Amino acid sequence: MYRELFEEVGLSKKDVRILASTRNWLRYKLPKRLVRWDTKPVCIGQKQKWFLLQLLCNDADINMQRSSTPEFDGWRWVSFWYPVRQVVSFKRDVYRRVMKEFAVTVMPMQEQAAPRQAPAYRRKRG
Repeated sequence: MYRELFEEVGLSKKDVRILASTRNWLRYKLPKRLVRWDTKPVCIGQKQKWFLLQLLCNDADINMQRSSTPEFDGWRWVSFWYPVRQVVSFKRDVYRRVMKEFAVTVMPMQEQAAPRQAPAYRRKRG
């Protein structure tokens, strides 16, 4: 998780705190039209473990350009349920399950104080 975090948004272990993780691995399958049959191995979907992180550093420390081939081209703070409404349809069930599981952790915190909202990342085009 920390390797991906550093590669994709330039943050290290000291920049975040793990608040929760999904109990189980979550899976989705790609629609047949998106499967790249000419690659080896052929990817037909993903199996993922999700983590809810608290940002401990400044927003300015987020660096989307750590990689020579960035996966994201921007980010912003959004409301908690926003990702479920905006994600591509074949991933929506996974996002809904993750957010329902994490809501148990996040919602009590929102009542105590107004925390930052979950970040949304936009996939790089091309």
